[in-house]
Amino acid sequence: MPVLTLPDWNALLAGHPKVHLLQTGEWGALKSAFGWDALRLAEAGIGAQILFRRMPLGMSFAYIPKGPVIFEPHPQGEARFWQAVDQACRARRAIFLKVEQDGWEGEGAPVGPPAPGFIPSLQHVQPCSTLVIDLGGSEEDVFNRMKPKTRYNIRLAGRKEVVVRASQDLQAFQALMEVTSRREAFHVHSLAYYQRAYDLFHARGECELFVAEYQGRTLAALMAFASPSMGYYFYGASGDEERNRKPTYPLQWEAIRWAYQKGCLEYDMWGIPDEAANMPEEEAEEREDGLWGVYRFKRGFGGRVRRAIPAFDRVYNPVLYKLYQWRFSGSGTD
Repeated sequence: MPVLTLPDWNALLAGHPKVHLLQTGEWGALKSAFGWDALRLAEAGIGAQILFRRMPLGMSFAYIPKGPVIFEPHPQGEARFWQAVDQACRARRAIFLKVEQDGWEGEGAPVGPPAPGFIPSLQHVQPCSTLVIDLGGSEEDVFNRMKPKTRYNIRLAGRKEVVVRASQDLQAFQALMEVTSRREAFHVHSLAYYQRAYDLFHARGECELFVAEYQGRTLAALMAFASPSMGYYFYGASGDEERNRKPTYPLQWEAIRWAYQKGCLEYDMWGIPDEAANMPEEEAEEREDGLWGVYRFKRGFGGRVRRAIPAFDRVYNPVLYKLYQWRFSGSGTD
């Protein structure tokens, strides 16, 4: 089996025009520290980082996030690649393999199964819908494409003495994440998880932690990531104090500027309600349930709604697969 080490995998990815952050070796190293095992393989011009989640009775759940990566496909290479994937999954007693390919619906990406034998998945791990900001043109162009209210709030925060800077204080970030989790009712990771993510990607210049402060107090924080062509807003939080100073607005703008300066072409705001793609703006303004307030905040930065191409599963153990679907129906897998 053509298995690669982390350095060899990253060397293979180097120079590829479009590799998603979740296919980098560092992402696999992060997940490997928190309950997953990462296997990186390449065959006949196609490669993938496969994550295996350990499950009871020696079984596993296999997952390819935002892959595979196409390098220089050879004739019959696709079949050989998926045979290698099957071999790896069976060796690790995978109940099934989930594949979430990288691409957007309606933009030329294949929306069908990645190979024969896959079935449509009832469950996504990563967000199905998101807002993606175009970073083309000058910084001023990017700023001017935002909604007027967002531009106003960025300037207002400055007048109210909010200062944004890079930081390494992961403890303060985690504390704010806990506050935001209680307020918005979403899952947060441990301090160790965020610290590991920061250490892995910051060392490569692909991650920055920004904080928004007022008189030395941290009001909001954001951890941004970057691949060669895309910036990502994965984790962000804000406290309950001084919210009238609008600290999250200049904070997000600084992260967007950072991605722009890294040479990214776009910036992924990472997750919005699925209904948003087909909902009139007036109705979205009135929704108060769930994360609609977060959606309105993200939308103000001028992004375009995009929907990921469908996920597919390859089943190796039909009985346990049905049990898994019943047990985890309606929930993500991390």
